[in-house]
Amino acid sequence: MKFQPDTLDGVNNITRYDVDNLRVNADLHTKSVLVPWVGQARDWDASSVEQLTQAHFDAILAFDPEVVIFGSGPKLKFVSPALYRSLIDKRIGVETMDSGAACRTYTVLANEGRRVVAAILLTPAA
Repeated sequence: MKFQPDTLDGVNNITRYDVDNLRVNADLHTKSVLVPWVGQARDWDASSVEQLTQAHFDAILAFDPEVVIFGSGPKLKFVSPALYRSLIDKRIGVETMDSGAACRTYTVLANEGRRVVAAILLTPAA
């Protein structure tokens, strides 16, 4: 017996992920992207951990999330906590994982009704 739906109405779902693209609902994204639990996904202008600055993480504050799932690309790479200090100072949780795991985790949390943002790095196709 099922007690809750697989997806919630109005919540963004990452329906497909590959190292150089992902789909949020039916929309294809080929650049790194910020995916809020509701509303429009936005391009995120970095394609590697090395390109990230504090400003990249400060941009996430506009969504007012309770947790951020950071997808570091095809392999797990950590960034300095100093880069996302603004999130920590606001008591916003930040979890880092490879982008595939981040997409899956984001979708579960979003469909639990959590205020989650996925910050996913995509590697441009060569």
